[in-house]
Amino acid sequence: MSLKYEICIDSTAGALAAEQAGADRVELCSALFDGGLTPTLGAVETTLAAVSSIRVHVIIRPRGGDFIYDGHEIAAMERDVAAVRDAGAQGVVIGALTPSGEVDTEVARRLIGAAGDLSVTFHRAFDMTADPFAALETLAGLGVDRVLTSGQDVTALEGAPLIASLVERAGDRLVVMPGGGVTPRNVGRVIEATGAREVHFAALVDAPSPATHRNPHPFMGGELRRPEYARQVTSPGLVSEVIAAAGA
Repeated sequence: MSLKYEICIDSTAGALAAEQAGADRVELCSALFDGGLTPTLGAVETTLAAVSSIRVHVIIRPRGGDFIYDGHEIAAMERDVAAVRDAGAQGVVIGALTPSGEVDTEVARRLIGAAGDLSVTFHRAFDMTADPFAALETLAGLGVDRVLTSGQDVTALEGAPLIASLVERAGDRLVVMPGGGVTPRNVGRVIEATGAREVHFAALVDAPSPATHRNPHPFMGGELRRPEYARQVTSPGLVSEVIAAAGA
C-alpha cells in the first residue's frame, strides 16, 4: 500500500507548496508556534479556492495549552467545525480531554456530529492521554478516521514502539498516523518501525521578512517569543525530500 503524506501548514502558500510537491493532504492551522490553532474562515476559504488536487483538513483548536475546554470554547469549536464544513473543507482535526486524561467523549461526539460526513482526525491531544490504548478504543468506537500521534514521546521516531503497537491494535478500524519531528533523515525509520500507512510532517524553512523598515524595540507577543522579523514558510523542496526519503 502506498504511503499518504499530510503536511502541516499555516497559509495558502503552504498548501500550494504541498500540492506542488505531491502531498496528499494538508492540515491547515494558524499559530504553529503554539502547536496549531484554528485558522480564520478567510484563510480556509482562500486555501480551498487556491488548490485543486489536494485535500484540506482544518484544525479546530481555540487556544494553546491543555485540551480541557469550557462550555464557551466547546460551543465555539462546534460552530467552527460547521463553518469549515460549509466552506467546503474535506476534513477537520479535533481533540478534547477530561482532566483525568481520557478522551472527552461528550465533546468529541458534538464535534463529530457538527462535522457531518467530513473526515475526522483526532490530533495530538492523544499524546496527553493517560492510557493510549483505552483512548484508541474510545476513538474507534466514536468513528474517528485517524489519530495523529508522536507515540506520547518527543518525536515520532522516539515514540515508534508505541505507535507500532497502536497501528497493530487499530487494524482497519482507523488510521494511526505518526507525526512530530519527522524529517528526511528519519522518515524511513519511522515508517519501517511503525508500519504506518500515513505520515504527518511540517516542511518549514526560514524565510527573510520583506520589511525594510524595522523597529527593534517593540514586539507583538509574550516574553518567550521568536524574533519579530522572522518567518517560516512551507518548502516544496523539503516536502519532496521527505516523500522521496520515505519511499527509498
